[in-house]
Formats: sequence, structure tokens, C-alpha cells
Amino acid sequence: MLGKSTDGLVSRYINRRVSSRITAFLVKHSTSITPNQLTVLITVIGIIPSLLYASQDPLLAAIAGVIVQLNSILDGVDGEYARATGRTSPYGAFLDAVLDRVVDISILGSIGYALTLTMPYLTPTLYLLSLAAITGAVLVSYVHARGEASLKIHPGKIGVKCWASRDVRLFLVFLFSLAVPVVGWLSLLACLTIIAVTSYVYVLWKLYEMWKLGVGRGGQTSSHLS
Repeated sequence: MLGKSTDGLVSRYINRRVSSRITAFLVKHSTSITPNQLTVLITVIGIIPSLLYASQDPLLAAIAGVIVQLNSILDGVDGEYARATGRTSPYGAFLDAVLDRVVDISILGSIGYALTLTMPYLTPTLYLLSLAAITGAVLVSYVHARGEASLKIHPGKIGVKCWASRDVRLFLVFLFSLAVPVVGWLSLLACLTIIAVTSYVYVLWKLYEMWKLGVGRGGQTSSHLS
């Protein structure tokens, strides 16, 4: 199986159906590309939408949304390819995680930037909203990473499933971006709001769930991260 047990709903039911076929093609044709090279290439594709959003063109915003979803699908290919060819590595996982955050921040930040230009009267609010969406997205990934590193368990595997995972987040950006030519930039304003709220609610809920289960109590936690 090329997927992961921690896959979100969008990844499990949509993205993997496409990414697995791309991976099968790469494996079948014995390409010389390495998983880490794929990761970098996918990152470059993921940064393109930030340039399109910053243009403030509604049609380009919709195109950006399509590329965002394409990036979300391709994001599974490097890991699948590494597992299928036996070339997984700790550094590969590290590189993928870091570059995913770069893409996330560039996408959400550029959306916030475009909104401040199209709705200057809401600039202070938009700054705070963009900050909340970006930090919320990063915190979701951080909670998952620290759960595995410090408590030896992925928070997404216990209790409520992850409704704020990266695949879900990017799928929301995709859908709301398609609506920009029709309803305007308010669509992406709503998108940032949803991402910010759901991300923080998820993070707080996972902190509660981990505490409720007693994970790491009684001196069982790993070393703290300063």
C-alpha cells in the first residue's frame, strides 16, 4: 500500500487515486529521478500559485487554485515513490516536511496579501486573519510532529480524525479559489477564516485528547523542545 495511515480524507479518497498512478508510471519506466529531487520539483510547482494570487486577477486566482490541488496530489508522489523503490530516508521525510511548510506559508501568505490589496479597508483584520491561518496550519503539522517525537504517537491516530490536515486545507483553497471569478475575493476571505478556525480548534482539541488519554504523564514524556 502506497498510502499512509495518517492520510486525511481528501488524500485517501481523491489524491491517492491519482498520485498512485503517477508513482506507478515512474516506477515502471525506471526513471533516474530521486525522491528528494521529486520533493524539490513539487515544491517549485507549489510556489507558483503564490505568484498568481498576488496578481489580483480573479481568473488567475482560479488557475492558482487548480495548481494548489495539483500540488496536493503530487505531494504524495515523492513519498510513494520512495517507499515503492525502497529509497525512504529520514532526511527525505525531513526535507518533505520543511518544504511543505514553505509551500503552505507562500500560498496562505499570498492570499492574504492579495486580499489586503483588493480590500484595503480591511487591512488590519486581514493581517490578523492571515497570521491566524498561517500559524494554525503550521501548528497542526507541529502538533503531529511533536506527538510522534515526544509522545511516540501520532495525534491523528487517536480520537477525532484530522479535519484540518494539509490535504483538506489545500482542497478548501482549491474550491474557494474557483469561486473567485464568480463571487469575488470574499470567497478567499471566507477560506482563510475557515482554515484559521478549524486549525486552532483542531490543535486545542488534540492537546485535550492527548491529556485525557494520559499520554506522557507520570514522567513518561521525552525531552522538551526549547
